[in-house]
Amino acid sequence: MKIGKGFITGLLVFVVFAAQAQVQTTTALLGSWSGKLQVRAISLTLILNLEQAEGYVTATLDSHYQGAKGMPMLKEYLSDDSVAVKVESAGITYRARLKEGKLDGTFTQNGMSFPLVMTRGVAETKRPQTPQGPFPYKTEEVTFRNEADSATLAGTLTWPEGYDGKDGRKPVVVLLVTGSGQQNRDEEIFAHKPFLVIADYLARQGIATLRYDDRATAKSTGGDVKNATTQDLARDAEAGIRYLRSRKAFSSVGLLGHSEGGMIGFILAAKGKTDFLISLAAPGVKGDTLLAAQSNRMVELSGGLGRKVTVGELRAAPNLNSLPWWKWILDYDPSTNIRKTRCPVMALNGERDCQVIVSQNLTAIREQLPESQKNMIKQYPELNHLFQHCTTGLPIEYGQIEETISQEVLQDIAQWIKGSIVL
Repeated sequence: MKIGKGFITGLLVFVVFAAQAQVQTTTALLGSWSGKLQVRAISLTLILNLEQAEGYVTATLDSHYQGAKGMPMLKEYLSDDSVAVKVESAGITYRARLKEGKLDGTFTQNGMSFPLVMTRGVAETKRPQTPQGPFPYKTEEVTFRNEADSATLAGTLTWPEGYDGKDGRKPVVVLLVTGSGQQNRDEEIFAHKPFLVIADYLARQGIATLRYDDRATAKSTGGDVKNATTQDLARDAEAGIRYLRSRKAFSSVGLLGHSEGGMIGFILAAKGKTDFLISLAAPGVKGDTLLAAQSNRMVELSGGLGRKVTVGELRAAPNLNSLPWWKWILDYDPSTNIRKTRCPVMALNGERDCQVIVSQNLTAIREQLPESQKNMIKQYPELNHLFQHCTTGLPIEYGQIEETISQEVLQDIAQWIKGSIVL
């Protein structure tokens, strides 16, 4: 799930604005410098890039963990041992002097100053769970069509180890549906690829998956994005379910949805479209209630950085109500669809999830979901919205954590499918 229009309401320490670069011929400081900016409870890695370009030096700023890269900076001063750069429209300045091989300086934004020491180079991003070939299973590139929205969805069908779809044996298959914002089939965020990790793990456990690029993203084409609501995106997922059933190669067709994808899962489950549902951090309460609680929890966890809001203030924000996706989310109450769900459901949530708060949402799902011996509802200590082990649960940590998804969650998903669905 990426940071965008969706359930992350925005915990940026700075705002991205362009600034015109001044001419500078060269400097001994050329290259990339990285350091951690500590703002109350938040630790943010920033990268200053000084690059030679056609006779002058450009300065840009990256914050990989916030998805910001290559922000142009205005150079106030630059020598072989000192640098002063700024993004004037955002009120940002960084001034530093080279001491013992490090840039020792001060980061300032809108009157607030913080020490920031940068060292030469950028640390390698480690994602140890990302699968590496060769693989003991087969994959198939496929497309399916949502005719109602003129969208062609491209994805990867992963066959379980020992299956090829041609020998008559029929495994269970799971359609993977991403969270909010336009995402690729791996639900990639900050170099994490949770859906790729899930597909790989399930294939090794005898379970097939289909993951797909969201409409108008990567290899998927067509479909309105600007005006699309979750209800529209649910038709893309429904087209994926229809496609899998048309293959006549699977014993059961289920859906695994993360965040907004879990909301889509309940929409389709209530219509009887899926044989089972795995809900990863899906909302259980009305959108305006969820988003207000999310925003306020982030303010608390970030040490009071920002202001708490009421549901009324959130609903009155003109920048939200003018966007079809946001307006739909604010008004949507998932309780009706949860109550109508009759298929087996596995609903999971992390106790440190500050986007879909467990005490509010998993509790509501537990209370509203029809009882079934096959249902499994579980919350995990120390896990965040991406089901990573974390410190605070704030989105700013997502990219700093090496773990992509908890091994316990992967094991529970596979065991539940094999125990409750594969009979």
